[in-house]
Amino acid sequence: MSAPTPPWVDAVTGLLAALGALAALIGSFGVLRLRSFFQRVHAPTLGATLGTWSLTLATVVQASFEHRQLYVHALLIAVFIALTGPVTTVFLMRAAVFRGRLRGTEIPVPTGDTPPPAE
Repeated sequence: MSAPTPPWVDAVTGLLAALGALAALIGSFGVLRLRSFFQRVHAPTLGATLGTWSLTLATVVQASFEHRQLYVHALLIAVFIALTGPVTTVFLMRAAVFRGRLRGTEIPVPTGDTPPPAE
């Protein structure tokens, strides 16, 4: 039987888990509140990234104290999600642009410091 974990470890784990859950919740509200697909795609992506990293760090902290050694296996989950999340988002955005062009609908133009395309 292992010794109980110190209260501060449980507090850090709980704080990180709550932060991850809050990030995921805020990201899901973005899906409901924003109007177009192009706006909605950003909120859950950012919420999922922060939520994944927070929950993974909570797992690392708790498991490291349970096993009495640094437990970094869980970080692989966050690394894979950090690598595949943006790629998946780009593919979804490109598919939406392609589908919108086939239908003839108006595709939003990015605004900001980007110059207009040369003609």
